[in-house]
Amino acid sequence: MKPLHLDINCDLGEGLPNDAVLMPFLGSCNIACGGHAGDEKTISETLILAKKNQVKVGSHPSFPDKANFGRKIIDMPEAELEQSLIDQIRLFQSIAGKHGLQMHHIKPHGALYNLAARDPKTAELITSVIVEHFRETWLYCPPFSEMEKSARSKGIKVARELFADRNYNADYSLVERSNPEATIHDGGEAAAHVREMVFNHRIKTLNGNYLPIEAETICVHGDNPNALEVLKSIHKILHHETSQDLQGA
Repeated sequence: MKPLHLDINCDLGEGLPNDAVLMPFLGSCNIACGGHAGDEKTISETLILAKKNQVKVGSHPSFPDKANFGRKIIDMPEAELEQSLIDQIRLFQSIAGKHGLQMHHIKPHGALYNLAARDPKTAELITSVIVEHFRETWLYCPPFSEMEKSARSKGIKVARELFADRNYNADYSLVERSNPEATIHDGGEAAAHVREMVFNHRIKTLNGNYLPIEAETICVHGDNPNALEVLKSIHKILHHETSQDLQGA
């Protein structure tokens, strides 16, 4: 079984002080664009960092809810949510253009991402926004999700995403953040998690079972207190252990 070749991405521009130290380990980044965090200044600053490190840039739209960091489902009319997403992504796209950068992808954030993964209606709203306004942009989404299904039906370019620092349920969903075991903070534990993905094409769930996976990108959350340690661990796996495995094949 050949190892998976995964891009490493990270959620950035969220007001934390670690973006500059994380950026050199990334292939792509998802930049908050005003929904859960971020404004024109932080978007611009993060884009400058990405350009310096030759990292692909994507927008990271959310429910418009800075009070809850976009991690709570907001009950709002579909038309309002749709317009909010368009406004957030267009703001990002406009600022990226001023820096000579092209928006590579769109990745919904937090509660919106998790809801769209399981709810066909929300997935349809997001993919319709992409088709109608941002047609050439990639979508980062979970494998086997409603979002992936909807995107593929519309011909949207999809990069299936896994999480290095999050635990999984038996249905491929992420363990709720209210559970103390939702997030993986230890670099060694994250490395073991990622090795299963890369070399065995599977993820270990919280109940100890394994699920088969395929993916193109893997995420570390920038607001994880040990994000740098986790990133260094998985960067070593993806850029050193996989090449050694291939040389020995």
